[in-house]
Amino acid sequence: MDFQPSQLLPRVMKTLVIGLGNPILGDDGVGWRVAEEIARKTADRPDIEVDCVSLGGLSLMERLTGSERVILVDSIFTKKEPVGTVRTFLLDELPDLSSGHTTAIHDTSLRNALKVGRSMDIPLPRDEDVHIVTVEAENVYNFSEILSPPIEAAVPHAVNAVLDLIGAGKGDGYDIS
Repeated sequence: MDFQPSQLLPRVMKTLVIGLGNPILGDDGVGWRVAEEIARKTADRPDIEVDCVSLGGLSLMERLTGSERVILVDSIFTKKEPVGTVRTFLLDELPDLSSGHTTAIHDTSLRNALKVGRSMDIPLPRDEDVHIVTVEAENVYNFSEILSPPIEAAVPHAVNAVLDLIGAGKGDGYDIS
């Protein structure tokens, strides 16, 4: 029996962190800001890949191809929480929005896009391996490269939520607060 030392090492799941939104639409740029901080704080982690995109639905599904675990960071506008509230969801806990800010008339929700992709045998993460970190916002259509004060104040909390999800939380020396 051939034995390889690498067989003894625990397998590390690679994580893709994506900041969603548009950095020139005010608070809609919060996902990018959080992703940029995550990239800076995890630069020494080969198991973490970070990207910033302005995609949704099918295009976002294509970007997730080959990923094992994904953390999406985005603004959300529900009017149910105070502006700046940071929340973490699994994909199946998030409403399956079929229209609105994250999809276009010729596109679909991420959940539906992943279902379609899997039906075509595209290697995609399982729903339970897709986490979403949101920041409640309201100024997501105003042209500005500046986050409003409540959203700016929420960035460290969202960064810590992502770091906790990837196992690099405050206890690992990554606290930015």
